[in-house]
Amino acid sequence: MRNIIPRGIVLAALFAAATGCTGFGGLSQSLGESIASQSDPAVVRDGAPSYLILADTLARRSPDDAGAQFTAGRLYGTYAGSFVEDPERRRILSQTAYDYARSGLCLRLEAVCETLDGRFPAFRDAVNETVDNEDEAETLYRFAAVWAGWLRARSDDYAALADLPKLEVAFERVIAIAPETDHGFAHVYQGVLLSQRPAALGGEPEEARAHFERAIELSGGRNLMAKALFAENYARLVYDRELHDRLVTEVIEADPAAGDLTLSNRLAQERAQELRSSADSFF
Repeated sequence: MRNIIPRGIVLAALFAAATGCTGFGGLSQSLGESIASQSDPAVVRDGAPSYLILADTLARRSPDDAGAQFTAGRLYGTYAGSFVEDPERRRILSQTAYDYARSGLCLRLEAVCETLDGRFPAFRDAVNETVDNEDEAETLYRFAAVWAGWLRARSDDYAALADLPKLEVAFERVIAIAPETDHGFAHVYQGVLLSQRPAALGGEPEEARAHFERAIELSGGRNLMAKALFAENYARLVYDRELHDRLVTEVIEADPAAGDLTLSNRLAQERAQELRSSADSFF
């Protein structure tokens, strides 16, 4: 089965906006910001085990601190989704990420948390009735970004993938309330999810395109991962070689330094190089 959530977006969106101050003087927030601003993915990969131990310590020492729980979830999700090749190990680590992120969600959005394991209508209603300001939308986004990584690690599990409609609802609500969150990455997620099938098979590629374009607009063009995934998921789906090559070239030639988008942008450039190399065989 095709991976519904591409690998690149798992890391790109894991350090959403602020990761939340904790009772440890904002150390959790600073850790997330430092990693997101790193220009060398290898540094993050090599240092990840130490980051995980530190995040684990902060989260375990502060079980009632949602910021600490979310930071641990995002760090585990980053490592599992981007630097672990073994499928079983990735599943284990993504479960740890999910558990921490769910803990953070339950501390801040109890009504949504209580419907996670239930039927879709109950979850949809809880999200739409509970999340009605930017802080709540950011909380929902933090959880949904980790949830997406958890689902990606289970792309062969039909029971897990049954949660995809819930994930879409979560991102839809974030977009409705706070579309600027994490440089518009909720739009990128929706673009990816809506471009999994061509229009002839029930897909919504043009709506997906609108989401990618909106994400790029919200970031002022700085979100290079939005462009790379736009090329990979939309341009290739509709066989638009001209759009594909333009987007890939823009990503490769851009300056990746952009604050907390820097690591994401460096990964986007690596992906764009792969897309350029495979373009002739694809088109």
